[in-house]
Amino acid sequence: MAKTLTAKGAATRQRIIDGAAAEIRDRGVLTTTLDDVCRRTATSKGQLFHYFPDGREQLLLAVAEQEAERVLEDQQPHLGRLTTWDAWQAWRDAVVRRYQRQGMNCPLGVLITELGRSTPAAQAVTVRLIERWQYELHVGISGMQRSGHISADLDAGRTAAAIVAAIQGGVTILMSTGGSTHLEAALDTSLLFLRLAH
Repeated sequence: MAKTLTAKGAATRQRIIDGAAAEIRDRGVLTTTLDDVCRRTATSKGQLFHYFPDGREQLLLAVAEQEAERVLEDQQPHLGRLTTWDAWQAWRDAVVRRYQRQGMNCPLGVLITELGRSTPAAQAVTVRLIERWQYELHVGISGMQRSGHISADLDAGRTAAAIVAAIQGGVTILMSTGGSTHLEAALDTSLLFLRLAH
């Protein structure tokens, strides 16, 4: 936002974002309305539009930005320390726990279902998330190559990209079915591939 918020204003804005994210988790993005968010957060429409003058789309984008940060935060400290096979396994478990906890309604899904295809700002959030996630995996794979655990012939960048794509496929199925079997299979197969690449 262009304007500087007071501490109280920042807290109110954050409460609205958190409330919108909770509504999306409970009800799904398509059925969540601004009235729902106002009721949940005990704010008026006037307050909501004070912080999000462009309305629902601007609020959903703020939720998406926050959830994108949390995707990576929930994988730490493991994602930043992929230096051993135990660390990779701990990271895998953290990813599965994160998405099992999230369930079928993903606040970040607003990027795909409502904003991502038509809004450059939402596309930018997605691009930043994928690039940062892929970078961390790339660093982990490269480190394992230097320590001799993974073949130096493996293309670390493309492999990192493939792992992110595999995870997102598993997450999409989880969001459709409620089950994490495919996500776990995607991660386990990715880790097996890395172990065999030596």
